[in-house]
Amino acid sequence: MSNDPLKTWALDREIVLCRVLDAPRERVFAAWTDPEQLGQWFGPAGFKTETLECDIRPGGRWRFIYTAPDGTIYDNRMVFLRIEAPRLIETEHGSDKDDDPGRFHVTITFDEQSDGKTVLTMRQLHPTAEQRTAGIGFGAVEFGYQTLDKLARHLSAS
Repeated sequence: MSNDPLKTWALDREIVLCRVLDAPRERVFAAWTDPEQLGQWFGPAGFKTETLECDIRPGGRWRFIYTAPDGTIYDNRMVFLRIEAPRLIETEHGSDKDDDPGRFHVTITFDEQSDGKTVLTMRQLHPTAEQRTAGIGFGAVEFGYQTLDKLARHLSAS
């Protein structure tokens, strides 16, 4: 058994978001893997997302800056660990610094439905229960669903 908290699942460290999207799985997956599309919709309501670097492949990374409505700037780095088109993306997400102790593991699955819709499930695994609790307190769930709302609007407009 691994002692690495980022390699094992534990409910007290996990945040799970799920959304049914009215678009085929391939379109939803493309919105996550096309750098031009990703920058258009990713992020909470009212936040501006500025891409600094975007290399979407295993081992690649997306460096971006969120600017909140109040002007607060949040630097971000997402490292792509695994991509299995069109069903799975696995990343580490944290601030834009090497070995960020607050980074968390994200697994996104894309489940195709017979009616042409897609069930997107995003699982965040945090290093500690305390970090998960802090993330929820910061707004991780609310901001996550705002981001998925923006994705749904992006898909309906394209």
